[in-house]
Amino acid sequence: MNTNRQHIIVIGAGPAGLEAAATLGAAGYPVTLLEKENHTGGKLKSLHQLFPGFRPAYEVQNYLDGRLEINVAQVITNADVISVTTENGKHKVILADGQSMNGDIVLIASGFQVFNAEKKEEYGYGIYENVITSPDLEAKLKSCDPLTSANGTTPRKIAFIHCVGSRDQKAGNVHCSRVCCITGVKQAIEVKMQLPGAEIFNFYMDLRMFGQNFEELYIEAQQKWGITFIRGRVSEIGENMDGTLQLKAEDTLSGRPMKMNFDLVVLLVGIVPARQTLAIGKSAGLALTSGDFLAASDAQLSPNKTTTDGIFITGTCREPLSIAETLTDARAASVSIIQYLNERQKKSECI
Repeated sequence: MNTNRQHIIVIGAGPAGLEAAATLGAAGYPVTLLEKENHTGGKLKSLHQLFPGFRPAYEVQNYLDGRLEINVAQVITNADVISVTTENGKHKVILADGQSMNGDIVLIASGFQVFNAEKKEEYGYGIYENVITSPDLEAKLKSCDPLTSANGTTPRKIAFIHCVGSRDQKAGNVHCSRVCCITGVKQAIEVKMQLPGAEIFNFYMDLRMFGQNFEELYIEAQQKWGITFIRGRVSEIGENMDGTLQLKAEDTLSGRPMKMNFDLVVLLVGIVPARQTLAIGKSAGLALTSGDFLAASDAQLSPNKTTTDGIFITGTCREPLSIAETLTDARAASVSIIQYLNERQKKSECI
């Protein structure tokens, strides 16, 4: 076990925070893990299956919980962090209930939130019952209940709209959320598995299949499952008298306008910084990226270090990432912290 007893505070008990806390605990460091919700797991808890292999999300959750249990860390739930300040090399973490604690190192793993689809009024989310978001659909799939329209009937024609709140200057988000395209492919296949007779259309600006086996899944969606992909920019969604939806779009390959009716429309909402992430970042004096995520001191060489000495970042608080990338990033952040503490220890011994 490491004899260096410097205290590490990890903010956020989603996949990144859980993996980092377990890794640091295994290295012998005392770790306090703070989570604003009443449970650990973050948004992983709400997922049904993971792309591209349709692995049940609970398997990854069980792995993370097991690692944390073995590599004991103090876990405090309902701990809403509102600020992090630094003085004389120590970091004070202040909670919403007025409590505070000091740490030698702070690792921010506060995650993300999804774009509020109500801001895109032209799509009718929150207005029309048959317009839902990708998290709404994920919850329906996870419940294993039959997928229905608002009136209880089985939808026969379903549309997925990509890049809702991403790559959109009007929405204030020019960044790509990375995981929306593959989520749309995964969910379309899951819906087709449940409703083999349904017609499913994906409307996209362009598809970004960046990950291992992502492109293969996209091809499978077309060839095996008969899902249609239309390179089209959706301008408006309206409701018909019978509760179905009329979607207006421009086919950007042909340049022609189009209208189609659907029983259900799914908005693939993007990733934006969580409220907590912005508050913590500002209080700690951290730099932000153009998308208001927490910025690294060096994006290529030190992606988990910040410009504030002793404060590190990991996971989707710094950029949109898949679950697999998040876990890899958490391990990298842990290594960076251990190296940092070892170097600091060596310097103190030489004085």
